[in-house]
Amino acid sequence: MDYFHLSAPQDTVERLSTLGLAHLGDGVYELMVRSWLCLHGKATNTGLHKAAVKYVSAPAQAKLVHAILPLLSGEEQAVYRRGRNSHTAAVPRGSSVGEYHAATALESLFGWLYLQGKTERLNELFEAMMEEAAHAF
Repeated sequence: MDYFHLSAPQDTVERLSTLGLAHLGDGVYELMVRSWLCLHGKATNTGLHKAAVKYVSAPAQAKLVHAILPLLSGEEQAVYRRGRNSHTAAVPRGSSVGEYHAATALESLFGWLYLQGKTERLNELFEAMMEEAAHAF
């Protein structure tokens, strides 16, 4: 199996829990942020971690996700809502419940898209978020 170019069957993706999708999507989003930072020369080696945290924290994700909400298809909106409504045991310090739920929803969507091999769509949404980041940070 090629774990970099997945194309899981729809029924397999649908059986995954929302938190499973969010777990995977968290890694996908972080890899995209790290790649973006390196390719755009946004940070030196010593500042890369600090720069990445600025974009991957729940408050940052909650702020940036608003850039893509109008772009989502009906099916993507349903996945986002499912992620937002998932019940988590705890909310990390430094983020509100609303921010954490928005971040979980975003991560669920990114995990869902990744599992289906929809990398073009992932890139499209990520670019929209990074355009928003230019104004937000």
